[in-house]
Amino acid sequence: MNWSSLPESVLLQRSFLFGITGILLGTASLLNTKLHVLDAPMGPLNGTSIFLQFFGLGLAVLVLRKKKIATEYKEKSQLMILILAVALLFFIFSI
Repeated sequence: MNWSSLPESVLLQRSFLFGITGILLGTASLLNTKLHVLDAPMGPLNGTSIFLQFFGLGLAVLVLRKKKIATEYKEKSQLMILILAVALLFFIFSI
């Protein structure tokens, strides 16, 4: 099944799940860097976090690129893009 053929609600739900997982992993990485809870490299965790946030951002953009979407989904998608873009910039600049 093609990702672009999925309904808008499913794409936005997956975008949220990928985005929130990326944000949580990035937060865990930052906390471990500052508090030194685990003596493990945080590079792979940072990379996974940024990848998941980019993937969530891409899914939200995919919803916007669809033709004839309801204004409800358009507004949710725009808000998701804004939140994920700010979070992504924060985690990129914090590395």
